[in-house]
This record gives sequence, C-alpha cells and structure tokens, in this order.
Amino acid sequence: MKCFAMLSIGKVGWIEKDKPSCGPLDAILRPLVLAPCTSDVHTVWEGAIGDRHNLVLGHESVGEVVEVGSLVKDFKPGDKVIVPAITPDWGSLEAQNGYAQHSGGMLGGWKFSNIKDGVFAEFYNVNEADANLAHLPEGVDPSDAVMLSDMVVTGLHASELADVGFGDTVCVIGIGPVGLMTVAGANLSGASHIYAVGSRPNCIEAAKFYGATDIVNYKEGDIVKQILDKTNGIGVDKVLIAGGDNDTFTQAIKILKPGGIIGNVNYLGDGDYINIPRIEWGVGMGHKSIKAGLTPGGRLKMAKLASLLETKKLDTSKLITHRFEGLEGIEPALMLMKDKPIDVIKPVVVIKY
Repeated sequence: MKCFAMLSIGKVGWIEKDKPSCGPLDAILRPLVLAPCTSDVHTVWEGAIGDRHNLVLGHESVGEVVEVGSLVKDFKPGDKVIVPAITPDWGSLEAQNGYAQHSGGMLGGWKFSNIKDGVFAEFYNVNEADANLAHLPEGVDPSDAVMLSDMVVTGLHASELADVGFGDTVCVIGIGPVGLMTVAGANLSGASHIYAVGSRPNCIEAAKFYGATDIVNYKEGDIVKQILDKTNGIGVDKVLIAGGDNDTFTQAIKILKPGGIIGNVNYLGDGDYINIPRIEWGVGMGHKSIKAGLTPGGRLKMAKLASLLETKKLDTSKLITHRFEGLEGIEPALMLMKDKPIDVIKPVVVIKY
C-alpha cells in the first residue's frame, strides 16, 4: 500500500508498505478525512522524539472500517468512525490508575506516528477497536469531526488540567488550531474574561468567535505587561498554554495569581529545560501549580466530543482554512503546517472512493 512517511529527521516521502494485519481486538480502516498536525512537524523537522525511519506519519483521521478482529463487538466493516490521536492499551496498569495515555510507559498511548505507523496511508491499524473508535454521528461532517481527533480533545484538556470553572479569568497562550479549541474549552467551562495571546488576523477573529474577550498581541509588546495592565496588576486565575516555547512558562508564572493553575498542552519540540522564575513563583511557595499532560484519547472521550458537534454546542468548521483531495494532498497539507503561511489555521485532506 501507498504511505507518506518520515524517512529520517528532516526527510519525508512516499513509500510502499504491506497492508497492516488485524489482531483479534483490532480494526483495519481506510481514511475518509485526514489532517496533518504541528506535532508531525516537530517529529520530522525537529527530531523531537528521536529519529524514525520509514515511519508512516499522521494521527488525525476519520475513517471507514474495512476489517475487524474476531473479538470486536461494536464495529463492523462499512462503519464510519472517528479515530482519536491517542489510542491507549486500556487493560494496562496505567489505564487502571487513571492515566491511560501513558499506557506502557510515558506517552505510550500515543502510538500513531510515534511507536507504530500512522494514518497517512491507504490502510491503517487501530488497536483495541471497541475502546478506541467512536461512531461518526449521522449528519456530522467528517471534515468537522476530524478536528476532534486531536485539536479539540487536546485544546479542551487544557481546561481539564487547570480546572477552569465559572467566572475564572483565563489567559490562553497560543491561538493556532489547538489554542482556538483551548479558548473554546475555557468558554464552555464557564470562564469569564478570556485573554487570547496571538497575532495572526484570522486566528484572532476565530478566537473571538470561540469566546475570547480580549486579544493580547505579542507583537505589540510584552504580554506579561499587557495582561497585568488589563487585570490591574492582579493577574489571572488560570493560564492555558497551547503554543510558545520553553520560555513561555516564565511568562505564565508571572501572570498567574497565587493559587492559580497552569494547564499546558503544548508540545515542546526542543531544548532540555524550562525556566521557572523564582521570585514570581513565590520562591517556591506561591501555590502556583503547573499541570502538563497528553490528551486522554479513547472512545468515550471522542463520543462525548462528537455530541458537541451533533448538538451544535461546538463548531469546528472555523478551524479549516484549506482543503485537499486524495492521498496526494497529504504532502502539500503537511507543508502548510510546516511553513505556516499567515492564512492557514488547519488543512484537511478528503479521500474520495
């Protein structure tokens, strides 16, 4: 079968591989809609998780089931399904301890384009199909639904990590596609003032649509000063990090109130350490917490998020700025995520049969 793969650090290309086999709990899918991710960019061009050779890329997909294992109960060939980016081993001790995304070791639930071939292929394998696939609801656009695989579930996880509640003042740093869903998550969780940090005009407009009350443009000055000015020097209850770099934590600590929580879902692609400013962290005693986590994944989470689309509580179509058709659209779509032209938020690739 035809696949788009990471050949080595800094190199991608088309390769041929055997069609994956199907274990008794697994399913084999063909893609209906795919989306490239900035994580793919970190993986390939920054070598963020180490070198990989001929590893099929991609972890965001809506697909059609073509084969199921003998023990699969809830899915059959022909079913259209949402595939989460994170597909844990649900029988693991880590899953039983509440951290399925780390099944088999840290980040072990992140299998696609990390420890197994991803979804940028004519066919791909999903482990534990009954636990890791969700039915696509009738009437939900597959292109909108593919945003659930990673963008939505990751963005909303920032609010889960930070325990955003009614009336909280929240700063969201980074308003790319994950950051926009982070804004939406804070809004759905009841935040009052939502300060969204970004600069691209289309992302700013989308952030306002998803609930941002204030825009903080980092090109117009230090964001710490801007946010402290907007909050009369008090700072915010929660900081949600969906972009930036290792130094972003310094800014987050400086704008966070004592007792506040930082929820980080940003993938840090390089560097060895993050910096925490000692004084602003209350010399270690400021009750300023940092919670950083990989999104949970799995069927239940996908099904619940799909119901937000079904009931019109969330509209992910605002994320999609570019559309391609056919597997050959994967490469230009990925290059858009790599090069980040000013008009891109998220491309999708629609496969027609």
